[in-house]
Amino acid sequence: MRRRDKFEDSITVYLKYLDSTSYGRLDSSIKDFRLRYPVPATNIYLGNVGNASRSLLFSPHLNAGWDAGFHSFDIYRWKKETTRFFHTTRPYSEINYLLGGRSEQIIELLQTQNVKTNWNISFNYRLINSPGFFKNQKTNHNNYIVTSWYQSLNKRYNNYFMLVSNKLQSGESGGIRNDGTDYLNDIVYKDRFNIPTNIGGDPQFGRDFFSTNIPTGTKYTETVYLLRQQYDFGKKDSLISDSTIYYLFYPRLRFEHTFSLEKNKYLFQDFVGDSAYYRQTYDTALRYPTDTFELRENWTVINNDFSIYQFPDIKNQQQFVKLGILIQNIKGRLSRSTENYYNLMGHAEYRNKTRNQKWDLFLEGKLYLNGNNFGDYEASAGLRRLLSKKLGYLQLGFQNVNRTPSYFYNSRSSFYLLKNEVDFKKENITHLFASVYQPGKLNLSGHYYLLTNYTYIKNYYQLSQESSLFNVLQIALEKSFKIGKKFAWHSEIYFQQTIGDAPLNLPLVFTRNRFAYEGPTAFKNLNIATGIEIKYHTPYKADGYSPALGQFFYQDSLTIKNQVPEISAYLHFRIRPMKFFIRAENLNTVRYLGNINFTNNLIETPGYPMPGLQLRLGVYWSFVN
Repeated sequence: MRRRDKFEDSITVYLKYLDSTSYGRLDSSIKDFRLRYPVPATNIYLGNVGNASRSLLFSPHLNAGWDAGFHSFDIYRWKKETTRFFHTTRPYSEINYLLGGRSEQIIELLQTQNVKTNWNISFNYRLINSPGFFKNQKTNHNNYIVTSWYQSLNKRYNNYFMLVSNKLQSGESGGIRNDGTDYLNDIVYKDRFNIPTNIGGDPQFGRDFFSTNIPTGTKYTETVYLLRQQYDFGKKDSLISDSTIYYLFYPRLRFEHTFSLEKNKYLFQDFVGDSAYYRQTYDTALRYPTDTFELRENWTVINNDFSIYQFPDIKNQQQFVKLGILIQNIKGRLSRSTENYYNLMGHAEYRNKTRNQKWDLFLEGKLYLNGNNFGDYEASAGLRRLLSKKLGYLQLGFQNVNRTPSYFYNSRSSFYLLKNEVDFKKENITHLFASVYQPGKLNLSGHYYLLTNYTYIKNYYQLSQESSLFNVLQIALEKSFKIGKKFAWHSEIYFQQTIGDAPLNLPLVFTRNRFAYEGPTAFKNLNIATGIEIKYHTPYKADGYSPALGQFFYQDSLTIKNQVPEISAYLHFRIRPMKFFIRAENLNTVRYLGNINFTNNLIETPGYPMPGLQLRLGVYWSFVN
């Protein structure tokens, strides 16, 4: 007559983010591969996974305060804002492996368990390694996260700890050479690795993913240590269920301290630098015809944040008022100097998600009171309302950011290659947005940006600022259509328009469509999603890329006009805890040059062709220890 242990053959896993007020679940869906791949569907990159990437959608940097300015590899970084803290009733693990063409490999491991009922520890690791189809685009990224979430038995004290580390290495080619030879249409260069590039020399192709030798490339190392402690004062309570007493605690007042230490190293290095290239492209002279060219800077940022919360409704922890102050110390070791800065920032926040789950209100403000970023501020507000189960949610929002341009624009920066010093004013960005959202069916959203003193790069290294006001309108529609019982059409359409004379080029329309068969099969434990994926954007003058600076730059001379859309075929299926992804991508590159091959490469960034046919096989396995 022993009572059954409900955790004996089942598991409950939930997770939260550091500043989140709600809990989430792990995603086991197989419909959209892009949710598991490092490069989002709306991003383009330089031809190899791990190379620099940017979004086709306008997405300005909306954070005030100090910023080094290196964001072309952000999609491969794991960030403290998106680090997950788990609670699980049994140890849980994931082993994910993706194998692509030319020895592309992505390995990801997750292990999380509660060492005690009130203490969880987790470990997450990812390796991205790919030699690439073209010369000098090899990548080798290593990311790992260690987290700990401890809550005292009386539920008054919470301790969050995280260690987040990113080591990003990407080869830089400077693009394929433009010396009069039509390399992409010459049968001699059917193997794309034989096409010469502007920088990086002539390395041998290698498939060893343990090799991390990248003689010419971008190397970023970022490490974050964070410790957050909270102590609550409030009311005790208890709940009796099945003769078991569960002790509850409702906080009314919370004191919080967050300490973080961030160490960032940014390096571009070319051991076989071509003096003629750097003189012509960056107006920089090397001592010898072939010499090392290097740009480097290291930053250490220490944050101490003290906050107080007050909970007006004792039984609604998603309603609170928060006041705090941040003390920030910044130290940089640059090529020409050592810099020390500090910031003093005050912040306030109000959130209220009603207990009936119909209203969700958010207000937040940050103001830099003193220091290097004095006068920077952020103001944001958001309101979400559940209209009905049929109509979904209506969301409205507002943001206004006044920010000092990234340190990249400071003449003291190691990456500042201008001969003269330019005084850049603070950028100001206003963002208005609205959306209607039906989970799994429809997401219609509109974004309106107003920008002044917009900073940008042109001609590889020249820094500039647009003082006049200009606007950007962006409308997005994501809609899923059911065609019969098991067929579906998932459509995404994005419209963008710049209003005013702005140094900004965007595709007018970008669309992604998936036509698929989805659902269970005759086999009880087999679910399947298979079909065709098509992506296309209208012609536009796409940004160029500056390898030494690791930045995309504005150009207004070359139009990117791909005659055909990007086409992929896929077969995704799940058998209990195992998920399989089989994909044939870039089918649109097929053509006949003596025989059938896939060499009709698309170009998304001037000088950087995308690869031909890519076959990918992914296995994602989750299990309970």
